[in-house]
Amino acid sequence: MKIRAATMADLPALRLLIADSVRGLSLGFYTAAQVEAALTHVFGVDTQLIADGTYYIVDGTSGLAAAGGWSGRRTLYGGDQMKSAEDPLLDPATESARIRAFFVHPDWARRGLARRLYAKCERAAWAVGFRSFELMATRPGEPLYIALGFSVVESVTLALPGGVDVPFVRMRRSIDPPDMASDAIAG
Repeated sequence: MKIRAATMADLPALRLLIADSVRGLSLGFYTAAQVEAALTHVFGVDTQLIADGTYYIVDGTSGLAAAGGWSGRRTLYGGDQMKSAEDPLLDPATESARIRAFFVHPDWARRGLARRLYAKCERAAWAVGFRSFELMATRPGEPLYIALGFSVVESVTLALPGGVDVPFVRMRRSIDPPDMASDAIAG
């Protein structure tokens, strides 16, 4: 399965993937109310990532299997519905790039697709000068990011409309040089 850059033509399929991923992989981590509130107010496509060419897709046999990307912009998490202002660029010499919007279809979970997407993000961010990543993890995503070497910076609870609180975890790690990153993913 190949990784490719997402395009604006992928938006309908990405919206379906995000909903299927969140609803299918959040069981036991979030309540149904938290899932639906997060889908409405937080999770979604950030079209700036697509425009920047830093959002990637893995096509499955009957739709998208996984998507995820990175960003050299200030936004840490959330789809277009969370943005109200311009999203300025980060300084690779002093700031951390962002790992953004990783979603895997439940039928394709735990097959290494998120690790492959992460490796692509790591190589691309390194190539433009970033040496660390920061992200906001969901509860179901936290074990993956810990396995990838991220450390917890802080726990965060986002208060959403309707009185629904959704917990997240802000995490950080150094970016491995390309030769080390490919060895870690292969191993």
